[in-house]
Amino acid sequence: MGAIRRSKTKRRTRDMDQVHSDLRDPKQLAQLKASVPDGDKPGLGKFHCIECAKYFESEWNMVQHRRGKNHKRRVRLLKEEPYSQKEADAAAGIGTAAFYQASEDRKEQENIGQRLGSMELE
Repeated sequence: MGAIRRSKTKRRTRDMDQVHSDLRDPKQLAQLKASVPDGDKPGLGKFHCIECAKYFESEWNMVQHRRGKNHKRRVRLLKEEPYSQKEADAAAGIGTAAFYQASEDRKEQENIGQRLGSMELE
């Protein structure tokens, strides 16, 4: 008999859209960084990789993890905006006008943010 290739629930990590929303929400990010030591988590929950949603036993293990391929791949994937329900509806042809308006507004806000960032550097 071959090995069962299903992924087990205990090995399941947070999905990309959940981690992406954690990184974009300052309240959630502050809560993760200021967590109280927890005896159930490795390293008492001190050493946490937010991008990969993993806890490590020591700082050295976390540094080695950040140098690795899996972490770098995860960071690269998190730079992309996850698909939203509006995008799925627009692909199906439902409510495309609202989707295009929202995407144009988001692009304008990004441009304004970039301009403000370049003005602060000067």
